[in-house]
Amino acid sequence: MAKEKRRKIYIFDTTLRDGEQSPGASLTPDEKLKIAKQLEKLNVDIIEAGFPVSSPGEMRAVQLISATVTRPVICGLARMVPKDIDACRIALERAKKKRLHVFLATSQIHREYKLHKKKEEILDLVAKNIKSATKDFKDIEFSPEDAARTERDFLVDAVRAAVNAGATVVNIPDTVGYAIPQEFGDLIAHLVKKVPGLGKKVTLSVHCHNDLGLATANSLAAVLAGANQVECTINGIGERAGNASMEEIVMAIDTRRNLVDCYTDIRTEEITKTSRLVSHLTGMVVQPNKAIVGRNAFSHESGIHQDGVLKKRITYEIIDPKKVGLSGSQIILGKLSGRHAFSERVKKLGYKLGEADIDRAFDRFKKIADQKKYVFDEDIEALIQDEITEIPETWKLEYLKTTSESGKPPEAILKLRRNKELLQATSQGDGPVDACYKAIESITKLKAKLTHYAIQSVTGGKDALGEVSVKIQIEGKEVTGRGASTDIIEASVKAYLFALNKICANMWGPKPSPV
Repeated sequence: MAKEKRRKIYIFDTTLRDGEQSPGASLTPDEKLKIAKQLEKLNVDIIEAGFPVSSPGEMRAVQLISATVTRPVICGLARMVPKDIDACRIALERAKKKRLHVFLATSQIHREYKLHKKKEEILDLVAKNIKSATKDFKDIEFSPEDAARTERDFLVDAVRAAVNAGATVVNIPDTVGYAIPQEFGDLIAHLVKKVPGLGKKVTLSVHCHNDLGLATANSLAAVLAGANQVECTINGIGERAGNASMEEIVMAIDTRRNLVDCYTDIRTEEITKTSRLVSHLTGMVVQPNKAIVGRNAFSHESGIHQDGVLKKRITYEIIDPKKVGLSGSQIILGKLSGRHAFSERVKKLGYKLGEADIDRAFDRFKKIADQKKYVFDEDIEALIQDEITEIPETWKLEYLKTTSESGKPPEAILKLRRNKELLQATSQGDGPVDACYKAIESITKLKAKLTHYAIQSVTGGKDALGEVSVKIQIEGKEVTGRGASTDIIEASVKAYLFALNKICANMWGPKPSPV
């Protein structure tokens, strides 16, 4: 089905306003600007930049975004009072495309206990303030707060009053996440029927919260019922249990496009990058099992699942990881992994093993997997070398001395043996390990790029044995090395030499094609 014939769903991102209201997620103006620039790359349609009247910092943030971000509509939030609307007018002065978003509670609970106002007073405030705002804003969005718990007839009256006064967008919020999908979809369909033009001439939006875990489901139900804008946040952040998650809504529409008959203009390849930026700046860690952007979203540990994905990705993945900006699936090796996944990882590490060797290595792998949660590449390399292969020691450490004086760069003196030849080099570096590695390069004449360096304790106590694992890259080929010693500098040298000796032994094969 051609994209032009499908209905476009506008993505209204409120990460910088409603999302920032998550406890502990406060952002500085400069941090807000960084996120806004990334949202522009993501190609969202509207960015709700903030609530300008709430603080000088919030005013400055909205002004910064308005002056810098040009493609999306920049929106400011205001209560239904003149001073809030004036603050939005000032904050959005430099915006190339701007929108005023005004809200007023309409439910009986809010009218009685928060506002202490009658229905007639609510309708009067809606009509009067929106009409007044049309002098400064051509694009005005109205939200009847707590719409999902508002009496339907009165909600229709409030929406009509807003549209008649000049609102170009009507947003229906499920402010406390109370609705369920069938109920919320029916509410949207009811409004479309009662107020002609909603979802067409007047944009019909929804803003769902996740108190019952239904924010995404309610948003999609609304889209199917006629809504053509969805308000959401990156990673689903927001007050209490959060808001509808942008990445979930966008990828649901994309993945099930033949069913929903809609599309968005989001550049999905930017989703993961945006998620990580928001997580980093807000300090809110994304739960591992979070849909689309969680660490485990495209990871497989079950042997049956791993076997299926390796044979044909779509057996257990309905979304191509590359579509959301990842390099591919992640096969997590553990006690549930099967022989197929293990043998594919061995090939990826560059080893060419026969069937008997694979069987022997797999048996050892299963024993290790019962003892630890995850089995890493370094563990697999070690068991292959211990059980199956012996790496010839082309280069052997004979002598190592490092010195470090205040104000002088660290220095390393190394002696390496190759057959009967003893070679020595002295080098300086940023640290003792760097000095050692430069001395090794000087002796071996092998220029390698260090891509990974990690230290972990193998035993406890003052004389703890430390293990160093490294990955080095030469001519596009990457190999790992491991070394252990009570002296961490010596362990680092052993790990580096281990990797070099593997290269000298020419143990790697051609890089396997991606699965």
